[in-house]
Amino acid sequence: MSTIMSREELRSLPLIQQPTYADGAALDKTIDDLERLPPLVFAGECDDLRAKLAEVAEGRAFLLQGGDCAETFDAVTADNIKRKLLVQLSMAVVMTHAAQVPVVKVGRIAGQYAKPRSKDTETRGDVTLPAYRGDAINGFDFTEEARRHDPARLQQVYNSSAATLNLVRAFVKGGFADLRGVHTWNAQFVRDSEVEAEYEELASEIDRALAFMVACGVHDDSLSTVDFYASHEALLLEYERALTRVDSRSQELYGCSGHMLWIGERTRQLDGAHVELLRRVRNPLGIKLGPATTAQQAIELADRLDPDRIPGRLTFITRMGAANVRKVLPAVIEGVEATGRKVAWVCDPMHGNTFEAANGFKTRSFDDVADEVAGFFDVHEQLGTWPGGLHVELTGDDVTECVGGVTNVSENDLGSRYETVCDPRLNRNQSLELAFTVARRLRSNRLNRPRPAFQALEL
Repeated sequence: MSTIMSREELRSLPLIQQPTYADGAALDKTIDDLERLPPLVFAGECDDLRAKLAEVAEGRAFLLQGGDCAETFDAVTADNIKRKLLVQLSMAVVMTHAAQVPVVKVGRIAGQYAKPRSKDTETRGDVTLPAYRGDAINGFDFTEEARRHDPARLQQVYNSSAATLNLVRAFVKGGFADLRGVHTWNAQFVRDSEVEAEYEELASEIDRALAFMVACGVHDDSLSTVDFYASHEALLLEYERALTRVDSRSQELYGCSGHMLWIGERTRQLDGAHVELLRRVRNPLGIKLGPATTAQQAIELADRLDPDRIPGRLTFITRMGAANVRKVLPAVIEGVEATGRKVAWVCDPMHGNTFEAANGFKTRSFDDVADEVAGFFDVHEQLGTWPGGLHVELTGDDVTECVGGVTNVSENDLGSRYETVCDPRLNRNQSLELAFTVARRLRSNRLNRPRPAFQALEL
């Protein structure tokens, strides 16, 4: 039987990007409470996702992973969750039709409440306070009380995540995810936006395909329900350890805070606590790889986190930046592939393309995001490997946080609806435009593969 790491063992390891709590007794009380609570997700669900990600790694499925940069407690409302879910489901419809393989749907949701920061403090004028690290740790308001690291917030993370998961499960199994209804968002986007004729034709093709299925009397549950999984960066080690559980079926350990957990670019040290904690659980794992990553580093991480080479265990999420992806990514892929491993290769086109606008807002250009995606596909096309997925920060709201796109958000527009508490997200229209952009490449890839719809396995 596998045993859960003790809190003393965890605290003896090198800890990076962790909160600094003034009251150790209060932290222990919160951890005691969390250890007694039920799991947020179940081992069988994690196994199901791992099997689907194995199909991604084999080129028989595509991963769409998206959601907020950092969730907030105030945003846990039915309307907010519904809009985030709807935009991702709409994107998945377009990609599924273009690729003719299943699209695995994973949200950055129900746990993405903490973010690593490059600086421990923030200064405004002559006042310096701890940096905002996400609602899981402290508050966004620039006051001494709000910025204090409070362990009681970990309980709020659990409660908010539980509420979010309950609602998501109800939505995706209760008719909200009906394929015919979800597609109306894409059709409206195409009608109302000045998009390329190619996008209009793709939307029309989907219309015809749906009409054909209805005419044939197809009323399968797969048209009205979907499997949707939750993921987040496993940054807060006290929280993740407290929600580790032993599966009663297999006696193996699972991180029960989310179905898929990932390790960030800043915290993936081989001898670090994040790698040590996550190598012990059986969840599918993501690893962020930035532009300084070498093939050897990727291989060492894979060997450490997945020594048994379990299918679907590892997803490498590359965040190279538009200027670097075509130069850096080929060697990393070639090195890992040469070991015989099959990992899912996924593109995060957001984190390598952030800059500060002239008016001080942190932003991203839609053109840069699209160019990194194009570079990701270019590299895989050249190497003959499978571009397995997209990992993107997005919202279902009409925010103005990233510049460009079909609605041509300018730097002057950023202040009108800049609502993120951390990094800028694609808004609804930019997200759908990116989906059509990816669909173009998936369709091209599909045309070069023999009968992919018949090769794809049912997931």
